[in-house]
Amino acid sequence: MRKILFVFICACALVSCREYQPSDDPSLRLRFSCDTLSFDTVLTEQGSATLQLMVYNPNKNALVIDRVWMDDGEAFKVNMDGEQDLSRLTELPVYGGDSLFVFVRIADFGALAENGVVRIEDHLHFHLKTDVTQSVTLEAYGQNVTRLGLRGGRLQYDTYHFTAERPYLLFDTVIVVGDMTIDAGATLYMHKGASIYALGNVTAKGTREQPVSIRGDRLDRLFDSVPYLYASGGWNGIYLQADQPRNYQLEYVDILSGNVGLYAYSSCTDSLPQLRMNGCRIHNHALYGLVLVNTDAQVVNTEISNCASYCVYCSGGEHDFIHSTIASYFGYTTIRIQSVAKENAAAVFIDNLQKTGPKTVTSFYNCIITGYLTDQLVVATPFDQYYPGTFLGNYLKTDTLRVPHALANTYWQDPKQVPESADTVPVFRNHFYEYKKYVYYDFHLDSLSPAIGIGDSLTALPWPMDRDGLSRTNCPPDAGCYQHE
Repeated sequence: MRKILFVFICACALVSCREYQPSDDPSLRLRFSCDTLSFDTVLTEQGSATLQLMVYNPNKNALVIDRVWMDDGEAFKVNMDGEQDLSRLTELPVYGGDSLFVFVRIADFGALAENGVVRIEDHLHFHLKTDVTQSVTLEAYGQNVTRLGLRGGRLQYDTYHFTAERPYLLFDTVIVVGDMTIDAGATLYMHKGASIYALGNVTAKGTREQPVSIRGDRLDRLFDSVPYLYASGGWNGIYLQADQPRNYQLEYVDILSGNVGLYAYSSCTDSLPQLRMNGCRIHNHALYGLVLVNTDAQVVNTEISNCASYCVYCSGGEHDFIHSTIASYFGYTTIRIQSVAKENAAAVFIDNLQKTGPKTVTSFYNCIITGYLTDQLVVATPFDQYYPGTFLGNYLKTDTLRVPHALANTYWQDPKQVPESADTVPVFRNHFYEYKKYVYYDFHLDSLSPAIGIGDSLTALPWPMDRDGLSRTNCPPDAGCYQHE
């Protein structure tokens, strides 16, 4: 026993000498987790996340850092070994096989251009006692913004015009009593809990090349392959509220990763508000995508996808969905990044059960309604045989559609019941998220998609281009908002 203890003590002594004895060899170097520590674009009103730099000593013997400094030292703040004053970091040993944590955040972007993005750079230097200096580049991009509101406060405007001159950062609820206009190319960054309530007319006219973007204000990443944009619930939602007839026109508007995408509600019962959507995308919301209550709507060339509850909910009003893709694959991923779980809810729910108020007449032409649950379309109506809505030229994943005006649709078939069914092939290029391979949802059509060539040609005539600008004049057209190339 004594011999074993003696051998153990000797071995520890030898290891200690090898690892902790400072080296005077100038050929030895530290190793860093990266050569350039780069921040994603930061909104200057927000400040930045804190990034981590690892300093390794891959050698057997210790290396001593006797000085750490930056060229400028104003733009970035560094915390190393628990010390923020770099001048006090002297005689700092990094033992053999050991490492140090360095935490970096942005302190000041300095003088910013009025609009656009500014780049800042500094260098973090490490001088070793062997008279060797090693450096890591620090860089960041800052975006100047127009700030609306304070955390925990509300703003109200008679009218408001969002331009594309610079992005907007909305901290809380913004209420626009009169007309609201959003120009092509405008970007609205929404802070946690932020909402827009539009009580008047709304005109948001983006273009294919310059869409309107409404999204959360976190531009950094949860992990290397997981931007915050992939996590739902980053902000609250867009609410259109009317107590008299209103007009809402949305073209090429992307509404991403909130709690609710677009919620249109009216207390009117006779002359209803009119919503027109073309080329829009409502994606990745923790509750609903598009809610229509007592509102007439025409939705064309639009993708509404991945919501924890209904992607589309209709109750009261006449609604026509034309060449739109409604896909419910929320949370279908190899990593849980969502703050909520997917409800057992269909992609589309049509509520025609109300006894008062306007009737619900919702129709789908050349659309796709699908998802990973079995039944993705529910028509809640007292008598199926009298429901007036029309379903024509669609690809539908449902087993409950029993209405008389369901014509020439293609239905998903359970491969367990029909093993040789062609419907077992993928509908889309990609309907799941795999973070390790940087693969995200893509609701363009797969080359073998059963939605190819099933649309009604007459329906497509007024809409000869898909959401991407591809022609769908070949007969018959594909279902959904994306024509297969």
